[in-house]
Amino acid sequence: MSFTSWAELIAGGLITGGIYALVAIGLNLQYGLMRIMNISHGEFLMLGAFLTWWAHAALGLSPLLMMPVAFVVLGTLGVVIHALCFRRLAARAPNVDVFEARSLMVGFGLMFAVQNAALLAWGGDLRGYEYLAQPVQLGGMRFTANKLLIFGVSLLLSLAFIALLKFTLLGKAVRALMQSPTGAQLVGIDTRRLHPLMFGVGLGLSGVAGALLSTTYDINPSMGEPYTVTALIVITLGGFGSIVGSLAGGLMLGVVEALGMHFTSPSLKMLLSYGVFIGVLLWRPNGLFSRGRQS
Repeated sequence: MSFTSWAELIAGGLITGGIYALVAIGLNLQYGLMRIMNISHGEFLMLGAFLTWWAHAALGLSPLLMMPVAFVVLGTLGVVIHALCFRRLAARAPNVDVFEARSLMVGFGLMFAVQNAALLAWGGDLRGYEYLAQPVQLGGMRFTANKLLIFGVSLLLSLAFIALLKFTLLGKAVRALMQSPTGAQLVGIDTRRLHPLMFGVGLGLSGVAGALLSTTYDINPSMGEPYTVTALIVITLGGFGSIVGSLAGGLMLGVVEALGMHFTSPSLKMLLSYGVFIGVLLWRPNGLFSRGRQS
């Protein structure tokens, strides 16, 4: 293989990894901050994709315009879901372990509820549209413009969120809760406001990821579940509670999958992902980039 072929292969993996990172950051935020293992996370990615597709197909709105709309709509839905479901679970659970187990069961219920609602609303057919499908030449490499858009927006949002956590008062409060929930509450951080807000932000990021994916791939009501599984693998790579680790882990998994599929077979994609998942669990169970409960 030539240098250009290697570069194109790795760049393609980074493009896929950008979406993985964006989805994983939202899920890791929910677990690292609130101990909510939201197994329905990918279904809200699917809702973001369908919302963008419908707005483009029915109203002629640009997917670029729909990305902030998807963030706001899914974020608001997340705040409502947290208030109706997870806040009550947290109030009634005797300890964190019981809350995690119960939230996992609620997540399964939400997953099937959202999937079936989408089937009722849009049916089970594949949906899609063409947007920025023209090829772009970059230093001998060729990509479609929509895939470059996916990578650029995913990376920008991921870095912006990491910067928010590191350099703002809100971010410091979030990191304090991730590191020591009891200590953070003792110094006056209001979890009743922060938890639903951050749960909503997590779903908002998933909605943006869905909007981005709809510009390139066909969508259907069952598309979200594989992304939940992939996000869990990315979080394992980067470390639970580590937002920077989610970004690094997502990009790494995208490259590993791209290289693995090139030298083996595309049908082995999930096998490669699970192999990485099991290997990291055995070698570094706290994640490759984790140094305790940090973001």
